[in-house]
Amino acid sequence: MITNLEQLYFDQLRDLFSAETQLIAALPEMAANASHEELRDAFNHHLDETRTQKARLQEIFESHGMRAEGEECDAMRGLVKEAKKHVENTSPGNVRDAVLIASGNRVEHYEIAAYGVARAFAQCLGFDEDARILTKSIEEEGNADKALTKIASGGLFGTGVNEEATH
Repeated sequence: MITNLEQLYFDQLRDLFSAETQLIAALPEMAANASHEELRDAFNHHLDETRTQKARLQEIFESHGMRAEGEECDAMRGLVKEAKKHVENTSPGNVRDAVLIASGNRVEHYEIAAYGVARAFAQCLGFDEDARILTKSIEEEGNADKALTKIASGGLFGTGVNEEATH
């Protein structure tokens, strides 16, 4: 049972650690299913960032003499499962890329929220170095979300995706 903010903070970090672990497993498949080169590159770039984010979480735990394991992120499991289902139900090409972008945006929004809460807890607890580290990850998640949106609005959604859907 969680009885104070510090316990809740570390529980949230364990959840994020699990989320990042699951995303590291999912991103290569998302990249492989993307037909748009810029989208593939975005997923591969974010895979590298995700590995770094997981390492940052590990660093935070180690600085407190704790372990990162022990929590399963049900939300990320659901987001990944939903993405796979939708990918399997679309043909390769622009429509599948649109599914991948939508799924990626959902993941990024979840992570932005989760890191934001963790950073707020760190600040309340006086864990200033943790808050600084978590801010880096929040910024990267925001940039990943913007990159996916730019790919979509910068041409992918306007270049035949609807025509593909009607044929």
